[in-house]
Amino acid sequence: MKRKSLFALSAVVVVAAAALVPVLWSGGDNLHNGTAMAATPADQAALIKKGEYLARAGDCIACHTVRGGKQFAGGLPMATPFGTMFTPNITPDDQYGIGKWTQDDFYRAMHTGRSKDGSLLYPGFPFTSYTKVTRADSDAIYAYLRSVTPVNVPSRPHELKFPFNQRNMLIGWRTLFFREGEYKADPTKSVEWNRGAYLIEGLGHCGMCHTSINAMGGPVSSAAFAGGLIPLQNWYAPSLTSNKEAGLGDWETKDIADLLKTGVSNRGAVFGPMAEVVHNSLQYMSDEDINAMATYLKTIPQKSEAPEPLQLETSEKFGGELLKQGQKIYADNCAKCHATNGLGMPPSFPPLANNQSIQMPSAVNPIRMVLNGGYPPSTTANPHPYGMPPFAQALSNTEVAAVVTYIRMSWGNHGTAVSPQQVSDLRSAPLD
Repeated sequence: MKRKSLFALSAVVVVAAAALVPVLWSGGDNLHNGTAMAATPADQAALIKKGEYLARAGDCIACHTVRGGKQFAGGLPMATPFGTMFTPNITPDDQYGIGKWTQDDFYRAMHTGRSKDGSLLYPGFPFTSYTKVTRADSDAIYAYLRSVTPVNVPSRPHELKFPFNQRNMLIGWRTLFFREGEYKADPTKSVEWNRGAYLIEGLGHCGMCHTSINAMGGPVSSAAFAGGLIPLQNWYAPSLTSNKEAGLGDWETKDIADLLKTGVSNRGAVFGPMAEVVHNSLQYMSDEDINAMATYLKTIPQKSEAPEPLQLETSEKFGGELLKQGQKIYADNCAKCHATNGLGMPPSFPPLANNQSIQMPSAVNPIRMVLNGGYPPSTTANPHPYGMPPFAQALSNTEVAAVVTYIRMSWGNHGTAVSPQQVSDLRSAPLD
């Protein structure tokens, strides 16, 4: 096998973050002999309820449900440079879903990244994180999925080019980047901290977006939670280890918890892919678990510097021209909500002054917000969020670059000027 082919395949298999690809199973087992049976109907109901909660924590519905489609019936397309991947049907349908899977089959997929018949799963399905999930929690999720309405819809096969459709090529990737094993509690930490670590590192698989990948498509172990561009979606997942980005070292634990639970806090609001996570998953989690996650995130070691993403640069002179032009555009279009001093009106209108997400080395997110607008997630605690209108049709590439340059370099912010070419590159990016 050529090294180039392995590298290229590895790049494919991680791009569809949190997408469980179609899996294979043998057709010889015609019995539902894997049902997670509890001692009594009451126990079974409690197990299913627990499984539903854990499936929410793992955000399973986001990848396995097409917008407007049947829950967990799959079919969500994940376009890649090497073809399109489609998420599978994981309802308990015998013909097309996981109706013939046993508890052991399901745990094998979660824990080892292998399907019912032993074939390898692409690591777009986050088994590198789910391997940390306990057997008891895996069984509960399995019980819940067995309880949902079966959908008799086939999983659409991937449309990947050769050799990227050869699963046996994943052996090399797994050797380098996969370490099997359930989460082991740190006895030097509190119960709350360990619960947060279990949820963040396991079911939450937060590192899949907030950790950059190397040339082989594997996570950079030395850069865990240090941020990176989310492939395909063209959003930047900021570093959680640097206060120059979204580092949480100087955040109050309550602000972290508010952001996770509601999508807004006094420190800012979530948009893009993270808004979907809050909407589909985090808002349904208990206050205890949210606080545990916040407690763990608060303790992630902070580094002085964030990784430097590739960034188009402008000359100092042109940057000064953009800054001046951006001041007027901001006054005409933005100051009403975000205030002339950039302090906004939190939590409805987040501050832009001293906002790490605005002045990060990567300007991807503020550019996308100006172009496409958006809303924080609608949650129980914030059912009618205030949104940001799109300006793609109203402002040219140079004007967008100017106003983003202005907010990145004003009110004490330490961002750099933005290139109109970068705006042009992101103008056609997918909206989610």
